[in-house]
Amino acid sequence: MPRMKVKPRPGAGHVGARQIYEALRDQIMARVYGTDGQLPSSRALAGEMGVARSTVTVAYEQLAAEGFIETRHGARPRVARAVVERERTRVATHAPVRKVRLSRFGERLRQDPPRWTEPPRGLVANFRYGELSPSDFPLLAWKKAVTAAMAHRPERLAYDDPCGSLRLRTALQGYLWRSRSVRCEVDQIVVVNGSQQGLDICARLLLDSGDRFVMEDPGYQMARHTFAATGAETVPVPVDADGLETERLGGVEARLAYVTPSHQYPLGGVMPIGRRHQLLAWARKNDAYVIEDDYDSEYRYDTRPIPPLHALEGSGNVIYLGTVSKTLSPTLRIGYLVVPAGLRPLFAAAKQVMDRHTPLVEQEALAAMLESGAYDSHVRRVRRRNAERQQALLGALRRRFGDRVRIEGTAAGLHVVAWFDHLPHKREDALIAAARAKGVGIYPVSALRVGPRRTRTVGLVMGYSGLEVAQIERGCKLLAQAAAELD
Repeated sequence: MPRMKVKPRPGAGHVGARQIYEALRDQIMARVYGTDGQLPSSRALAGEMGVARSTVTVAYEQLAAEGFIETRHGARPRVARAVVERERTRVATHAPVRKVRLSRFGERLRQDPPRWTEPPRGLVANFRYGELSPSDFPLLAWKKAVTAAMAHRPERLAYDDPCGSLRLRTALQGYLWRSRSVRCEVDQIVVVNGSQQGLDICARLLLDSGDRFVMEDPGYQMARHTFAATGAETVPVPVDADGLETERLGGVEARLAYVTPSHQYPLGGVMPIGRRHQLLAWARKNDAYVIEDDYDSEYRYDTRPIPPLHALEGSGNVIYLGTVSKTLSPTLRIGYLVVPAGLRPLFAAAKQVMDRHTPLVEQEALAAMLESGAYDSHVRRVRRRNAERQQALLGALRRRFGDRVRIEGTAAGLHVVAWFDHLPHKREDALIAAARAKGVGIYPVSALRVGPRRTRTVGLVMGYSGLEVAQIERGCKLLAQAAAELD
């Protein structure tokens, strides 16, 4: 709860109701309590301020009379959302415009910022990729592991190894070997705050302004933004049903390539072994690094996974990137890099400069789950559940659209791509708006492209891991209604 800070008036010996009112009003407008959060009770605030409860009551009554708070008998006062948003809009409209001097990095981010929008609330079904169902989270196992980590009393409270907990890195070494055939030394593993920080470290250490980097097109836009923020130039290379078209790399000079070979994002292709060797040969020839983002490798539904690039011969230039965001939760912010041995000291130094190290309690909890087998058991369970969700989505799309929908990328992962060949690309925005009006969130492939658009019809990236079967069924029904209105 925010603490009240009130400066007495000059010459005043005590804090009065007017001062409390003004301080609370300023805190409300600064969103200290959010847009609709609760304020302290009059009794609690009076105790903190050392004043009579009636003094606080007078201040609250004035705030309520002016519409800053809403009061209800027996409940703590709550911020009135409408007045806060109206006042913020008014202040923003009249705020003076001042030119801000930024670094070159800052200017590049201002000119090409990544887009983040608050996830919409109240939708019937949101087919947004990357969200997980809360019902899938292993609450009891995680709570047990965190409690054990909290109960452990270290000899002292101090900063730890920037590469991460030795216990977790040792557990990850075994997990990567048995699940992905990745052989590495414990010292090659660097624990990071999610895959995004892993990408950021790679960008800072491997790219300079004027360098070039290869990106899958369409591909993961947050990776592109991260690399481009260094001033490096994007080289978009098309993907097809087999992932990155590596034959197009001939003559391309670049410092690194970012790829998702196990399940291309977003089109879903799995890169065949021949292309993998072709990519590695290109990297060796150009003295370039390949960042292999194995973001959802735990989800295979019909075939055994092809060994990752890191497990192949001649993979000395590969940096392997993994995460628990698609198995446990994206809110945990735990990921890991497997870096070439020669780069380990440099990555450790970069991690230390950035934030010292990833929070230790979560690291220890994850290590405990890996050691006990609870993590593997959880992965098997959510793999089954997401296979059921995928089948529900495929069935619902086929029932609602028949041969008017073409579905790709079903072999793995937590999303599919649905092509609606009867809808020309120019109707894409209209379909998105019509679906949203019915309570359905949909997201186009076109937003993930860098180079020229190569498709003439509407393509949607449809995530299903955050939905239950009933929501998937209902969402597809409403999507079909929205599409019918455009015919």
